[in-house]
Amino acid sequence: MGRLKLQSGIKAIEEEPEDYDMTYSNKATLACMINSEIGAVLAVMRRNVRWGGRYMSSDDQLEHSLIQSLKALRKQIFLWQNQWHTINPAAYLQPFLDVIQSDETGAPITGVALSSVHKILTLDVIDQNTANVEEAMRLVVDSVTSCRFEVTDQASEEVVLMKILHVLLACMKSKASVMLSNQHVCTIVNTCFRIVHQAEKKAELLQRIARHTMHELVRCIFSHLLNVENTKHALVNRSGTAKLELGAIDNDYAFGAKQAENGNGSEYDDQASSASFASNSVGLVGTVREESMAVAGNGKETVPYDSLLMTEPYGVPCMVEIFHFLCTLLNTVEHVGMDPRSNTLTFDEDVPLFALGLINSAIELGGPSFRRHPRLLSLIQDELFRNLMQFGLSMSPLILSMVCSIVLNLYHHLRTELKLQLEAFFSCVILRLAQGKYGASYQQQEVAMEALVDFCRQKTFMVEMYANLDCDITCRNVFEDLANLLSKSAFPVNCHLSAMHILALDGLIAVIQGMAERIGNGSVSSEQAPVILEEYLPFWMVKCDNYADPVHWVPFVRRRKYIKRRLMIGADHFNRDPKKGLEFLQGTHLLPDKLDPQSVACFFRYTAGLDKNLVGDFLGNHDEFCVQVLHEFAGTFDFQDMNLDTALRLFLETFRLPGESQKIQRVLEAFSERYYEQSPQILANKDAALLLSYSLIMLNTDQHNVQVKKKMTEEDFIRNNRHINGGNDLPRDFLSELYRSICKNEIRTTPEQGFGYPEMTPSRWIDLMHKSKKTAPFIVADSRAYLDHDMFAIMSGPTIAAISVVFDHAEHEDVYQTCIDGFLAVAKISACHHLEDVLDDLVVSLCKFTTLLNPSSVEEPVLAFGDDAKARMATVTVFTIANRYGDYIRTGWRNILDCILRLHKLGLLPARVASDAADESELSADPGHGKPITNSLSSAHLQSIGTPRRSSGLMGRFSQLLSLDTEEPRSQPTEQQLAAHQRTLQTIQKCHIDSIFTESKFLQAESLLQLARALIWAAQKGSSSPEDEDTAVFCLELLIAITLNNRDRIVLLWQGVYEHIANIVQSTVMPCALVEKAVFGLLRICQRLLPYKENLADELLRSLQLVLKLDARVADAYCEQITQEVSRLVKANATHIRSQMGWRTITSLLSITARHPEASEAGFDALLFIMSDGAHLLPANYVLCIDAARQFAESRVGQAERSARALDLMSGSVDCLARWTREAKEAMGEDDAGKMSQDIGDLWLRLVQGLRKVCLDQREEVRNHALLSLQKCLTGVDGIHISHGLWLQCFDLVIFTMLDDLLEIAQGHQKDYRNMEGTLILATKLLSKVFLQLLHELSQLTTFCKLWLGVLSRMEKYMKVKVRGKKSEKLQELVLELLKNILLVMKTRGILMQRSALGGDSLWELTWLHVNNIAPSLQSEVFPDQGPELKHGETGCAVSGETVSVPSNETTTLEGAGAGS
Repeated sequence: MGRLKLQSGIKAIEEEPEDYDMTYSNKATLACMINSEIGAVLAVMRRNVRWGGRYMSSDDQLEHSLIQSLKALRKQIFLWQNQWHTINPAAYLQPFLDVIQSDETGAPITGVALSSVHKILTLDVIDQNTANVEEAMRLVVDSVTSCRFEVTDQASEEVVLMKILHVLLACMKSKASVMLSNQHVCTIVNTCFRIVHQAEKKAELLQRIARHTMHELVRCIFSHLLNVENTKHALVNRSGTAKLELGAIDNDYAFGAKQAENGNGSEYDDQASSASFASNSVGLVGTVREESMAVAGNGKETVPYDSLLMTEPYGVPCMVEIFHFLCTLLNTVEHVGMDPRSNTLTFDEDVPLFALGLINSAIELGGPSFRRHPRLLSLIQDELFRNLMQFGLSMSPLILSMVCSIVLNLYHHLRTELKLQLEAFFSCVILRLAQGKYGASYQQQEVAMEALVDFCRQKTFMVEMYANLDCDITCRNVFEDLANLLSKSAFPVNCHLSAMHILALDGLIAVIQGMAERIGNGSVSSEQAPVILEEYLPFWMVKCDNYADPVHWVPFVRRRKYIKRRLMIGADHFNRDPKKGLEFLQGTHLLPDKLDPQSVACFFRYTAGLDKNLVGDFLGNHDEFCVQVLHEFAGTFDFQDMNLDTALRLFLETFRLPGESQKIQRVLEAFSERYYEQSPQILANKDAALLLSYSLIMLNTDQHNVQVKKKMTEEDFIRNNRHINGGNDLPRDFLSELYRSICKNEIRTTPEQGFGYPEMTPSRWIDLMHKSKKTAPFIVADSRAYLDHDMFAIMSGPTIAAISVVFDHAEHEDVYQTCIDGFLAVAKISACHHLEDVLDDLVVSLCKFTTLLNPSSVEEPVLAFGDDAKARMATVTVFTIANRYGDYIRTGWRNILDCILRLHKLGLLPARVASDAADESELSADPGHGKPITNSLSSAHLQSIGTPRRSSGLMGRFSQLLSLDTEEPRSQPTEQQLAAHQRTLQTIQKCHIDSIFTESKFLQAESLLQLARALIWAAQKGSSSPEDEDTAVFCLELLIAITLNNRDRIVLLWQGVYEHIANIVQSTVMPCALVEKAVFGLLRICQRLLPYKENLADELLRSLQLVLKLDARVADAYCEQITQEVSRLVKANATHIRSQMGWRTITSLLSITARHPEASEAGFDALLFIMSDGAHLLPANYVLCIDAARQFAESRVGQAERSARALDLMSGSVDCLARWTREAKEAMGEDDAGKMSQDIGDLWLRLVQGLRKVCLDQREEVRNHALLSLQKCLTGVDGIHISHGLWLQCFDLVIFTMLDDLLEIAQGHQKDYRNMEGTLILATKLLSKVFLQLLHELSQLTTFCKLWLGVLSRMEKYMKVKVRGKKSEKLQELVLELLKNILLVMKTRGILMQRSALGGDSLWELTWLHVNNIAPSLQSEVFPDQGPELKHGETGCAVSGETVSVPSNETTTLEGAGAGS
C-alpha cells in the first residue's frame, strides 16, 4: 500500500526537500501505480454479482457510472504530459472517492478503494504546492467521512472501518494537511471518535487501532500548535476577542451537522445493514455537548467561533474545539456515569482513561504554546483542571496515575498560569490521598506518593511551592505539608519497611539533594537578615515590584513568610482569647495600634487556622465596630457572575453562622448588599437578595435536618418566594434551579475547622477561578539557593528523623546507600547554611548507627562490626562529615569522639592517630643530648603503672581474636572471620580519622574550641579504672596534638588545655601514664609554641610552674625526662624567653634538678647553655641564673668538678656585667646610663653574695674555688661602675660576713670541714687584695675609719684563731705580712700619718691601738723614725721629708705581695 509518512503537519515540509519527483521521478511509474490501483478496484467489483452482471449485460445498457469513471481515468493517466504537481489531484482521486461514497458498493470494494486512496496519499505526490490541493484534500476528507457501504459480515465491516482510520490519519500526516480547514480537522476527529465508540462492540483489534489512530491524530494536530501564530488563526477580529474568550463553544456547530445527516440517511438493500458509524454516536456526542454546556455554564454566555474562521486553514479554532470536546468527554462521564443502565466499567475507567490519554498527548506536544492562546489556556485553567481535581479522587489507580502525569506536564509547561490550580491539586488530591486518612486505598496512596516523588525530582518544584504558596499569606503551606507528608510516610510505625516507605524516602532525599546541588550555584547568604516589622503597614494585598528579579522577590517572599508565621501565632492566641489575640497582633505590628475594620476583616478572611465559631460570633455582634468589620469582611468576596447559592456557600464557608436570628440577619444583610452590588442579574434590589438568601438558609435546614419530617417541595419553595423581587415574582426556572441545587448539595453552616484537606466543591472551584485572576504572579525559581536556608530550617528535623528511622529498619544495601546519600546531603546543606544545630543532630543520629556507642554485649565486637554493613557505612559517613563539614560541628564532637574512643579501646585505630596529628613538623631530637625522650606522642605511649597493656594496633588486636581463655590453645580464625576483620580494617581506613586532628588547623574557631572541650570532657568523664585512664591518656594526646597544630590560635585553646593539665597534675599522687603525658605534653607545647607566640611566652612558661607542683613521688619518677625536656626547651627557645617571670620558672625547674642524681646532668647542661660566655644572660634572668648556678655549685650530687664549673659560670658572668655597662654608655643618655649602671651594680652585689655562700661549702676544693672566684669578681670589676656605697655594702655583707663565718666554722671543730687553714689563708689574702685595690677610693669616705677598723679587727681575730685546737703559724705569718704591707701602702699614699694635734687624729690612734694588739713591733717597722714614745700631741711634719722612704715602685711591689703567694 505504499509507505506511510510519519512526519506530521508542517514539519514534514521542513524536513523533505521540495523536489516533487524525488521519490518517483518517472511520471510513467506514478501512472502505472495508479493504473494498478484502478485495476485492483475493478477486479474486486467484477467479483460481485451485481457489478459483474451489469458489466456483461446487453449492449444498450451503459456501464455503471462508477466503472465508467475508473476506466476513463485509466485512459487519461498515460496521456498526461505535465508534472504531477501541476495536475489537480481531484482528477485521479475522484473515481476512487465515488466508490467510497456509493451506497451500492459492498465492504470489500469500499475497502480496496480506501486502500488506493491511502496509497496515493502516502506517495508524497500531493503536497501544499500541488495544484488545487486545498480542494482535493477537503474532497478526500468529505468523501471518507461520509463513506457508505453494504455490510455483509462483521469482519469486512471492521476492515473498512480500519481503512477509513488509516486514510484519515494519512490525510493529517500528509504534507498537504496544512491546507485542511478547521472544520475538516474537526470532522476527521469526530469521525475517528465515532469509530472508537462503535468499536467497543467490535473486535479487540479494531478497538486498539481506533484508539491508536485517535492518539496519532491528536498528536499531529497539537504538534502544529507550535507553528500557529497567535493572531493569524485565532480570531476573526479584535472586537470579538473578549466575547470569544468568555465561555464554552457553540454546541450547534461542534463537529458539523453534515455527519449527522449522512449518518441517518441510508437505506439498505436486501435488509443488509448499511454501515454508518455515526448512527449510534450522535446521541453520545449530543449528550456530551448538552452536558458540557450545563456544567460549564455558570451563567456565562457561550460564544461560537465565526463560521468563516472555521473554513480557514486549520489552527487554534479547531484545537479549541477538539480540546473542549476532550474535556467534555470527562464531563460526560461525570453525568452519564450516574446512570444505572450505563456500562459502569466503560464509564468508570475506560472512557476517562482514553480521554485523559488524549489530553496528555495534546499537552505534551502543544507544551508552552498553549500560553499564547487565551481560549486554550482558559480551557486548561478551568474546565480541564476542574475535571482533573475530580478524577484525581477516582478509585482507579490507572486514572489517578494519568491525572498525575497530566498535572506534571502542565507544571512543566504552564505552571506560571496555574498557581492556584496546582495548590488545589496538591491540597485536595495528593495530600488527601497520600495520607490515607480519607478512605483512600493502598493503591491510591501509592500512586499519589509516586506522583509526589516525581514532582520532588523536578529541581525547582519545592522551591516554587515554597515561594509561591507557603510565602503567600492567602495560600496553604503546601511545601511544608508535602515535606511533612514525605517525612511521616517514610516512618515505619510498628511495621516492616514497605515500598511506600522507601518511595517517600526517595522523595525526601530528592528534595534534599536538589538543595545540595544548588549550593554550588551561588547566592547562598549564610546570614539571612532577620525580618523586623517596626510599624503596621497594610500588607494583605501588597505586590512585589518585580517577580522576575530575585533581588526584589526574595526579600519580599521572606517578609511575607515571616508575617504569615506571626499570623499563625496570632490565630492561636485569638482562638484562646479573641481580645488578647487582637492585642498580640497589634503588639507585633500585624494590626494597627488603633484597630480599623478593614485590617480586622482581612485578618478574619485570609488567616488560616482561626476558630470559625469565634469569627462568626464576632461578625454577628451588634457592636458598631463589629458591624463595620462585617461589611468590610463581605467586601473581600468577589461574587461577580456567580449564582446566589454558590456565593452563599462561599460566604458561609469562612465562618460558622451564629445561631441567634438577629446575628443571622446582620450577617445575611452584609452578604446580600455585597452580592447585589456585584451580580444584580435578575434581582430588583438588595432586599430581594436578602429575602432569597434567608429563604435558601431555611430550605437548607428543611431539606438536610433529620428532625424535619415533612420536607418542603419545589412548589412550596416557589410559593414562599412570591412577590419578593420588588413586588414581582422571580422566574420559575431560576427558583427551581436554586431548589435543586440546595436539595442536591447542602450548604454547610458549620464549616470544617482547622487545617484539614478539604474536598474541592463546585462553589470552591468557582471561588478559585475568581481568585486566580487576582493572585500574585507565579515566581519561577532558578537553580540558585535563595530560599533554601528557610526551607531547610523547616524540614531538617523531620527529614533527619525519617531518614534515620528508615536506615534503622532497612535491611538492603541499596536502601542503606540511599539513606547515606541523604545524610551527606543534609550535612552539606547544614554546613553551607551554617545550621550548626542541625548538623549536630545529624551527627548524634548517625553515631547511634555505628554501634560503637552501644554497651558491648557481643563477645567479639570487632567481628560483629565487620559483619554489620549498616554500622560500617554509618561509621564512614560520620567521619566523612567530620572531615568535610567539621567547621560547623559543635556539640556533635562529643559523639564523634565517643566513636573514636571506642575504636581505640578495640585496638582498631591506626597506631599513630595522635602523633601524626602533632608530628608533621616536629624536628627529631638531637641525639647528642642524653637519652631519647620516652614520651613521643603515639598510641604506644608509656604503660600505665601496674596495667598490662593490650597489644595496640590492628593486627595486634586480631591476634587476640577468638582466644576464649589464655590457657586454651588458640583456634585458627575461620575464613568468614578473616573476611569480617578485613572489612573492619578497610572501613577504618576509609574513615581518615587522623585527618580530623591533622587538619584541625583549618577548622573554624568555634568548632575547634568545641572539639577541644569535647576531648577534655571525654578525658574527665571516666572513673579511675585502667581502661578509663587509657582513654584519658589518648584524649590528652589528641588534645595536645590539636593544640600544637593550631599554634596560631593558641589563645583560643590555651585556657582549657592548661586547666585540664593542671587538674591532672594536681590530682595525681602516684606516677602514671596520664600525669606523664600531661607533664610532657605541656613541655612539648611550650617547646613548639615559644618561637611563634612571644606575646604568650610568659603565659606558656608560667604554666610550667605546674611541674613544680607535682607530688614528690611523681616528680621523682620523671625528673630526668622532665629535665631533658626543659633543657631542650631552653636550647631551642632561649632567645624567645624575655621576661623575668619566664626565666624564674625555667631556673626554678633547673635548680630543683641540682640535687637529683639522674636529672642534674641535664639540668646543668641547660644552665651551661644559658650562662656560657653570657650567651643568654639578660638583666632579667641574671640573678636567677646566678642563684641556679650557686645551687649546682653547692649540690653534692655531681662531682666537685661540676661545682667548680658552676662557680666558673658565676665568676665568668662578671664579663657580662661589664659588657652591659659599656653598651649602656654607648646607647643611652646620661641619666639612663646612670640608672642602668646602678642596676648592674646591684646585680654584681647579688653575684658576690651568691659566691660568698659557696665559700662556706664543706668540700675543700669547692670552698677554695669559690673563694678564688669571689676574689676574681671583687677585683676584676674595672668595666663596671660600682659606687662607694655599694662597696661598703659589699664589705659588710660579703667579705666581712664570709670571714666571720669561716672563722666560726674553723673554731667549731666540725669534722666535715677539712683543711680549713688553707681556706682561711685564701680568705685573708682576698681581704687584703680587695682592700688595697680600693684603698684610694675608699680612703676619701667619711666612713673609711670604720671600714679600716673592720679590716683590722678581722686580722686580729685571724691572728688568734685556733684551727682544730691549735694556732696556725702559717696564718699568723701571713696576717703579719699582709698587715705590714697594707700599713706601708697607707703610709705611702699619705692616708696613715700623724697629723696636727688639734682635735687629735682618731685614724692614727685607732690604727695603732689595734695593730699593737696584733703585733706591737709593726709600728716601729713601718715608721722607724718615730719612736714608740711619740706623744699624741706632737707634730710629725718635721720628719715628713725623711720618712717617706718607700718609692712608688716599691709600693706596687708590696701591693702585689699582699695579694699574692
